[in-house]
Amino acid sequence: MTPVFECSHITKHYGAKAALSDINLTLEPGRIVGLLGPNGSGKTTLIKLAAGLLTSTSGTLTICGERIGPLTKSKVSYLPDKDYLSGWMSVSQVIDLFHDFYENFDRVKACEMLNRLQIDPEQKLKTLSKGNREKVILILTMSRSADLYLLDEPIGGVDPAARDYILQTILTNYNESGTILISTHLISDVERILDEAVFLKNGTVSIHSAVDDIRNQYQKSVDELFREVFAC
Repeated sequence: MTPVFECSHITKHYGAKAALSDINLTLEPGRIVGLLGPNGSGKTTLIKLAAGLLTSTSGTLTICGERIGPLTKSKVSYLPDKDYLSGWMSVSQVIDLFHDFYENFDRVKACEMLNRLQIDPEQKLKTLSKGNREKVILILTMSRSADLYLLDEPIGGVDPAARDYILQTILTNYNESGTILISTHLISDVERILDEAVFLKNGTVSIHSAVDDIRNQYQKSVDELFREVFAC
């Protein structure tokens, strides 16, 4: 089976600084993977490389066997860590935009999620709260039938009461033969939905393991192990 995501000796420099150093990482289809590490560990850089927004200094990265390029754009659905929507648009207008732009975008699924999250499709984006704008971006991302979903801090801006609902939205709306790579600092909130965890430390992979194996080997939760590995 062809891996959904495969890095081979990926290195990325910003000037003299190495954000990623000789990363080797393979993710198989149908997995939900936590990309975990402190600020500056290289999580967003790795996600942007997979999304085709950055190019590596050396090494190769493939999505479903294809090197990053125009062919991989349709296979990847990317949720950035920053709000990118234009405030003058209504929610329905941005859904129309995604429907026109992406062949694998499911308008019906998007509208169903809006309804469940009680977001008015005729409301202007600029009038939405920060949390609701983030929910709209998540809906846009999860309404595509992609092979790889790249979620960079998807629950960072919402209140704790909404996190479980958003995680359930992720679980029930992604293409189940695809893979989710989710970067977050809120490990205790997302741990229950993860199949695997990848710890990034100083731009290198320090741990990549199934969540059940972490619990068996270390007798700790992923959150507890993270706090131990990255203790200040």
